[in-house]
Amino acid sequence: MNISLDNPRIVDLQENIALQDIAPDGRVGIVALSTDYNLEQDIRRMLPDAIEVFTNRVLYLNPMTSENLLAMAGDIERAASGILPGLGVDVAIYGCTSGTAVIGYDRIRKLIQKSHPTAPVTTPLIAAVEGLKAMDAHRISVLTPYNREINHGLAEYLEQSGLEIAHLVGLGFDNDLDVTRVTPDEIFRLGTEHFDSSADALFISCTAFRASLAIERLEKKIGKPVVSSNQALAWHCMQLLHCDRDVVGFGRLFRSRMSH
Repeated sequence: MNISLDNPRIVDLQENIALQDIAPDGRVGIVALSTDYNLEQDIRRMLPDAIEVFTNRVLYLNPMTSENLLAMAGDIERAASGILPGLGVDVAIYGCTSGTAVIGYDRIRKLIQKSHPTAPVTTPLIAAVEGLKAMDAHRISVLTPYNREINHGLAEYLEQSGLEIAHLVGLGFDNDLDVTRVTPDEIFRLGTEHFDSSADALFISCTAFRASLAIERLEKKIGKPVVSSNQALAWHCMQLLHCDRDVVGFGRLFRSRMSH
């Protein structure tokens, strides 16, 4: 039986409905890798509740090679356009440290800002460099899960950003899931054993690495600041949103501010 549009049993309320801003401190959009098992959970763990995170995934296939990382660029625009279309975000993240080094920040920013033109764009490498500089760290020790090819590109990017690498250790992984399966306890052990004491800070690279869960212990053990990809992203988002809420349990970085 058909019901007509003017049926009295169907009622449109003629009253004001109370609406709430679900992200009063800002909306963060993440272009995450299709293979990343960790980034979203890590970011939500660190960001204050008043900042909300919205994610879409860019097509990426393991193994981790320069060719596969570069191929991601062709899908970044589509993935970004699917995050809150018609509303937009206040800050956009491209969630790949090694991919930033291979594709280049300027290209990533332009692709994302086609659909989010007013949103500042950050990446793990941009955020990490800003974070290290905010901690007055110029000479750094680096721990990554990557192979030699990816580490070479990462080292070049960091040095071109004005940082000096005292020591870099890579674990040789080429699969994101394997990277995430490395325990925080193991990251603590590796960070402790391979930290170069002549460095100003330790940088732990890769959004798939659960390094944020080891930062506090590492800083106490080595006596120096520790910056990880996801911790730096959360911190940088807060800086770009001008959010000064306290974040505890994830390292000294959250007590610092960008110099510009």
